[in-house]
Amino acid sequence: MSVTFAQGFSASGVVAGISAVEGKKDMAVVVNDGPLDVAAGVFTANRFCAAPVQWSRKAVADGHIKAVVLNSGCANACTGEAGYRQSADTAAKLAGLLNVADTDIAVCSTGMIGDLLPLDNVLSGVELTHNALSSSAEAGELAAEAILTTDTKKKTVALEGAGYRIGGMVKGSGMIAPQLATMLCVITTDAKVSAEKARKALSAGVETSFNRIDVDGCMSTNDTVLLLASGASGVEPDEDEFDAMVAKACASLSRQIIGDGEGASHDIRVTVTGATSEDAALACARAVAASNLLKCAVCGNDPNWGRVVSSLGTVPADVAPYDPNNVTVDVNGVRVCDGGKPGRPRSEVDMTPREVHFDIDLGEGDNQATVWTDDLTHEYVHINADYES
Repeated sequence: MSVTFAQGFSASGVVAGISAVEGKKDMAVVVNDGPLDVAAGVFTANRFCAAPVQWSRKAVADGHIKAVVLNSGCANACTGEAGYRQSADTAAKLAGLLNVADTDIAVCSTGMIGDLLPLDNVLSGVELTHNALSSSAEAGELAAEAILTTDTKKKTVALEGAGYRIGGMVKGSGMIAPQLATMLCVITTDAKVSAEKARKALSAGVETSFNRIDVDGCMSTNDTVLLLASGASGVEPDEDEFDAMVAKACASLSRQIIGDGEGASHDIRVTVTGATSEDAALACARAVAASNLLKCAVCGNDPNWGRVVSSLGTVPADVAPYDPNNVTVDVNGVRVCDGGKPGRPRSEVDMTPREVHFDIDLGEGDNQATVWTDDLTHEYVHINADYES
């Protein structure tokens, strides 16, 4: 199940001829059929943000959109005024078909940076997606397929709340770093919520999920996460429960990105405990998760804790106070570093599971944070040396 799991939504995914991969589905549309048209969005912090990000930020600023059109095969990033006009034209095309204002349409693109879209194909593709709109489960799955680039699998979520539903889809495999990741994500709900509540829930959910994954340390120009609420269930949810459900959807989708990291053979969880604050724990976890040396070691099934503590040591003392002589590091449950010095032999660590857990205790406080990352493999190099969208 995907974005059509929640009531009040229709979707489609078609071949529009945008992707360099012949016959690949490369355009999707998700339409909020109401009765509400509430929306919230979180976007990349990259200063070279793409034209569709610029357009969609403005569209969602009032807390309302009716639909989103997404394409793979071309990012429409770093394309200047011409690229922005393409995003505007795309929105206008779908708006005309739905008989709504063009500012009620969000636009998302993913693929190669620096190229303009084949606009004729895009506009004809919008017509194709509009004609294929359906509220069926299959339509939601086709939309989830159409947004993929180097992904090897669709990534979707379907959750049941107290009388309402949440569905969603995401794409993302490489160019993934904290502060979002290279991804397009649409989450739908039939709960009856205000724009303010949607913004609050999405911001909190993104902070502990998409903002805490790191495949390769590269921040995208196109990252977009949208939450659309139709109100079709008629249920006004408990606010705390709704926040938790949105966070759960974000966590599931972001974890699926890590599970499909480009060429990855291991999913790596870095958890830092014993910190003086959550920010301190997060800074340390991010420093370790960003280490290419550590990622390469894990690729080779080497529980090299020296690469953990050397990265940990780059975090300034005023950001994360701790005494290196009190730090412990466990790898898959084996304490390989005990009090800043060797613990049990590295040979005791089983590195064969897909998941590898690095548990670091700073010994200074009661706060913690977790970041997920992947190893870096030969296949990652091949994929990005030969990238086609």
